[in-house]
Amino acid sequence: MDIPESMRAELGAWNGGNGIDLHSWTGCEGRFALAVGYASIFWPEFVEFDGYILHKGFREETLRGFESQQGSSRRSVEATINHLHIASIQHRGCKDVSPDKLVALGNVIREMWEAKLRWQFPDRPCVLTFEVPDEVDDIYGYQIFFWQRIHEEADPPV
Repeated sequence: MDIPESMRAELGAWNGGNGIDLHSWTGCEGRFALAVGYASIFWPEFVEFDGYILHKGFREETLRGFESQQGSSRRSVEATINHLHIASIQHRGCKDVSPDKLVALGNVIREMWEAKLRWQFPDRPCVLTFEVPDEVDDIYGYQIFFWQRIHEEADPPV
């Protein structure tokens, strides 16, 4: 993984200015509790429900609410329920948020979710997108969405 530019100075200051790699730095700065939490984001549990693939723990009333909106489709419902704002994996006001970190994480999370979905649902191909906002400082605009390809082919409103 390429080190985001916004992290280079911090990592370079370690070891008397000799620097540290990401793996070693995580071993010095991380906590197991956070690692478990991040694992639930990076390799989430997905379930099949009523023809959708959704994050485990979704709320059926939320699903039905999205379905009832005018112009909704199975694709739009699935994508909306399954989206993730990359900035939301940390607390609001997190001081070290930066566009380059959001891009690095967004690309990796998209790849992990794609691998997980392909492994867990091999007969139900999904489309995953990572959106980068036009305004780079729109930190909540960095989002991942996914839906099943079959919902693209037959996308009538629900």
